[in-house]
Amino acid sequence: MKIFTLGFTKKSAESFFSKLKNAGAERLIDIRLNNVSQLAGFTKRDDLRYFTKVICSIDYLHMPELAPTQQMLDDFKKLKGDWGLYEERFLQLMKERRIEETVSPEALDGACLLCSEEKPTHCHRRLVAEYLKEKWVGVEIAHII
Repeated sequence: MKIFTLGFTKKSAESFFSKLKNAGAERLIDIRLNNVSQLAGFTKRDDLRYFTKVICSIDYLHMPELAPTQQMLDDFKKLKGDWGLYEERFLQLMKERRIEETVSPEALDGACLLCSEEKPTHCHRRLVAEYLKEKWVGVEIAHII
């Protein structure tokens, strides 16, 4: 089983869709809580659904159950929170949501987890992928940079 991850910040549409297509992902799973912001540019929900189908020939799916809560986002982004605390709180949330039981491995196999952060280092897409790697057997993670 392979799970890809990708962030769109500091990427042009051409770069983003080329990377996604060249990686061989079979579907794009948007794990952002807010996916309709004007700031998202080409990655607004409806546009992204269209672009992934036309450019990459893959499906788009929004899975907010893999996103942090609004309070977590606000605490971290607006209040310049501590990454270690955010990571701890987010992983606890994934545990409470029992995502390893409620999310289908088939849905994520070959899928690319999308969020906004440029790199996976301080991003919840990495945390989701690593959490599931611990819970499921045979998971490989590929971060598309």
